[in-house]
Amino acid sequence: MAGKSDSINSTIGEGSVFEGKFYISGSLRIDGKFEGEIKTDEELVVGETGKVKTNIHAKNVVVAGTVIGNIIADEEVKLLETAKVLGDIETPILTVQRGVVAHGMVTITGGQKKDAKKLIEESYAGAPQAQPGIFGKKGSER
Repeated sequence: MAGKSDSINSTIGEGSVFEGKFYISGSLRIDGKFEGEIKTDEELVVGETGKVKTNIHAKNVVVAGTVIGNIIADEEVKLLETAKVLGDIETPILTVQRGVVAHGMVTITGGQKKDAKKLIEESYAGAPQAQPGIFGKKGSER
C-alpha cells in the first residue's frame, strides 16, 4: 500500500497509541492511533487500521484509514477505498477510489503556484462576453 516511496522510516504499529508531536525526516506509516502534530518532508501513510487526529502536511499522503484534520500535500493525496476523511484537502493531484467517505473542502491546485480560486476566476473572466441584443429582436421577429 505504500505510495511512491516504498521505504518507510518510522511506523506507529497497529494497537499502538501515540499522542504528542512527531517530527520526522523521511516517511511515516501509521497503523495505530495518533493524535497531535505531524511534520514530515516525505510520505505519510495511514493504513487501514490507522486513526489519525491532526493536520497533516507532507509531500505525499496515502489514506486507507481514518483522518480527522486537514491534509496539505506538496505532490499528491491518494484516498484508498477504505479511507474516511473529515477535513479539507489541498493538493496538486488527488486520487479517490470508490468507497471513500470524505467531508470537507477540496482544493486541487494542478501544480500551479497561484491561488486556485483566483486562477479559475481569471480563466472565466477571459472568456468571450455575451453581447446584449445580438439575438434579441431578429430572433423574435421571425
